[in-house]
Amino acid sequence: MATRIEHEYTSYISVVLGIIAVFAVGGGAYYFSSMRAENKKSAPYDYNKPVPTDAQLRSRLKEEQYKVTRQNGTEPAFQNEYYNNERTGLYVDIITGDPLFSSLDKFDAGNGRLNFSKPLAKDRIAQKKDLSHPEIERVEIRTVRSDSHLGHLFHDGPPPGGERYTVNSAAVKFIAVEKLANDGYGEFVSLFPGASATPKSGTP
Repeated sequence: MATRIEHEYTSYISVVLGIIAVFAVGGGAYYFSSMRAENKKSAPYDYNKPVPTDAQLRSRLKEEQYKVTRQNGTEPAFQNEYYNNERTGLYVDIITGDPLFSSLDKFDAGNGRLNFSKPLAKDRIAQKKDLSHPEIERVEIRTVRSDSHLGHLFHDGPPPGGERYTVNSAAVKFIAVEKLANDGYGEFVSLFPGASATPKSGTP
């Protein structure tokens, strides 16, 4: 009888130890995944990461994005992704991810395209005289690092600067304010004091 009790006790201990081991493994996995998420959230965007090669861009970009950024294309008015985007956040270079424009500087010029009164930093935008249409005086705008065609600069924008940066949606990617920290742009969250920096459930 004592042997049976001892066997049952041993089995009970084994079950308890097994349950403890399961919780330990699960807890460790949760802690590890939480640490990875926190590290991703705190890691700042790398401004020095290499610009993708043309071969990489051909496979990575959509046809319209490649046409605009690498072949100086122009997307149709009112038929592009962001012209009527009212969400708060940043617009970054589709090729490098460099932050270019803020939704705070976006305005409706009635032309069915993205329009900004100024860039986040002028040293990330290059200007080039566009002679493709001699009858129209235009200034092309390109990104400095990736040499990506963005659109054009006009001098009929709102005060005080009077500038209008008209940008193709295909040349940029929008990052909502609640995703800035997780995507490495935490330094820009303070630009939007009235907006929630917490991801909403179901936010893409």
